[in-house]
Amino acid sequence: MHFASYGLVILLSYLLGSIPAAVWVGKWFYGIDVREHGSGNAGATNVLRILGLKAGIPVLLFDAFKGFAAVQLADGIPGLSESHEKYILWQIILGVLAVAGHIFPVFARFKGGKGVATLLGISLAIAFYPALTAIGVFAGVLAVSRIVSLSSICAGLSFPVSCIFIFAPSSLTLSIFSVIAAAALVITHRKNIHRLLNGQEPRIGQKKMPVSKN
Repeated sequence: MHFASYGLVILLSYLLGSIPAAVWVGKWFYGIDVREHGSGNAGATNVLRILGLKAGIPVLLFDAFKGFAAVQLADGIPGLSESHEKYILWQIILGVLAVAGHIFPVFARFKGGKGVATLLGISLAIAFYPALTAIGVFAGVLAVSRIVSLSSICAGLSFPVSCIFIFAPSSLTLSIFSVIAAAALVITHRKNIHRLLNGQEPRIGQKKMPVSKN
């Protein structure tokens, strides 16, 4: 019986993450596939760049909701509450499955986004104050630089710092997750880092410039 519960929440987490809000909003309301423009990603940042705040903010919120909701599915697995570490581990597993669904969405030919907003939703669900700190870092860097990718990278790097050294969670699993999440975010932004180093990364409000797809 427990195996059925595990299988169901695993499937639901991936399918939840696979809902391609960026793709559907672009096609249904604007008649375009955002994956054919800008960076080529089906994520909130690319929607903001191409379609503006009116489309980008709802996509951002929904993508974050996917991660937050996937984590809550751990409550549907019997017996997890008996072990704090096991419960947190399964929250992370289900959240990561939602991120995998966002990156490789079954509903959009397995071509999605980078999963940054979905990862934010996971972080808010399992480490609220460190995640809130990361949002503050993102907002601060964005206000100064007007570069979304740089803001995302700085926010991601701040997450394990605040999680481990400032708020000091009692869970070793959560501390490890925070480090892996930051590393994964840097890896997925490696092309952005290359453009940043070459001074080619676009800023908010800047006239559009050719951007290599990633």
